[in-house]
Amino acid sequence: MEQDKVSKLSDVEQKVWAENSDRSKKMEQETKVSYRQRWDKARATKKVVFWAIIGAIVLTMIVGFSWGGWMTGGTAQKLTNDAVGQRLALICVGQFHQDPQKDQKLTELKDTSFYQRDDYVKEQGWATMPGEAQPESKVADGCAKQLVQISQ
Repeated sequence: MEQDKVSKLSDVEQKVWAENSDRSKKMEQETKVSYRQRWDKARATKKVVFWAIIGAIVLTMIVGFSWGGWMTGGTAQKLTNDAVGQRLALICVGQFHQDPQKDQKLTELKDTSFYQRDDYVKEQGWATMPGEAQPESKVADGCAKQLVQISQ
């Protein structure tokens, strides 16, 4: 019906009608689109979603290992071995105190070089735990450090 109306209008009226329609189009274009409207219209591609997930995973790992207290299995095993060695070193010191020649052997231990002290503790048998056949090197190292500090 409007098409019939436009075709029957004179040239001047057609120009006015066209200007009005142009103005309404411009006004529609000039209205600002809100962030919410833009967000609603946004559609992520598979590529964008994939890289966003990868980025989130990497960021989570960085935060977890840096500040979250996460650690790898190897690090946890090393910490456990060190802690067990330190606790067993106390038993080694106890076995040292049961040795009747402990004063003489302590002097010999201090006279040996820093790098050979754990071998000396192993040779004396103090680092061999009850029920074990072989001495533990971490226990011997911790025991030697504690024995050297005893008389200081």
